[in-house]
Amino acid sequence: MSARPMPGPDCSAEEWALRVDLAAAYRLIALHGWDDLIFTHLTARVPGPEHHFLINPYGMGFAEITASSLVKVGLDGQPVGASEYPVNPAGFVIHSAVHAAREDALCVMHTHSLNGVAVSAQKDGVLAISQQSLFVLAALGYHDYEGVALNDAEKPRLVADLGRNTFLMLRNHGLLTVGASVADAFLAMYIFEAACAIQVRALAGARELLPIPAPILAGIQAQAAQVTRGLGGALAWPSLLRRLARESPGYEQ
Repeated sequence: MSARPMPGPDCSAEEWALRVDLAAAYRLIALHGWDDLIFTHLTARVPGPEHHFLINPYGMGFAEITASSLVKVGLDGQPVGASEYPVNPAGFVIHSAVHAAREDALCVMHTHSLNGVAVSAQKDGVLAISQQSLFVLAALGYHDYEGVALNDAEKPRLVADLGRNTFLMLRNHGLLTVGASVADAFLAMYIFEAACAIQVRALAGARELLPIPAPILAGIQAQAAQVTRGLGGALAWPSLLRRLARESPGYEQ
């Protein structure tokens, strides 16, 4: 993997490392086909008391995003520093609401993946029919569709529906995950999307489904911690960065 550039005078080493990880996540979302052109968004809160966060430059494809191109904004939606690109207003409403309410949510990811939107339109939501679905169901909220997220009045309802969960299904809209790191939020999104893809395929099979018994769900979080050796997304993140070095280099610029 190529060496990471050093941060500039207006960017701390901690912020630069966060920029590199978030840019990597944008590239990975593109590689997995979850990017919906330019119309979804991933954010990460910059260390410090200001509650600034990083978001994609609106108009730039996810496969083009680099660490230096990410836009830093405040909770008021105003860019911090110069950028030739604007910010998606819907992205600001959703992500600023979560970042303001959840100190533990350093990273927030939102996608419009086809499988995710398909399941978000199903009345019963996520079904307990796969191992992946159990990880989601252990920490899942639902938020009803209120139109394109442009209204600040929606923020308290969105935050209440997320609660302390890791996963939020935006009804008729898509998927949202939060994490204490970019790696954690990405792993959560990967599992969320996998659960939805499996469900869509299982329902398309036109056969009776076999639900997983409820007692197994009760112990799934402890099992998840054991499988990841307590590292969460950090266990898989280095291999994902190596994949980017092969298939989508340059994100760290």
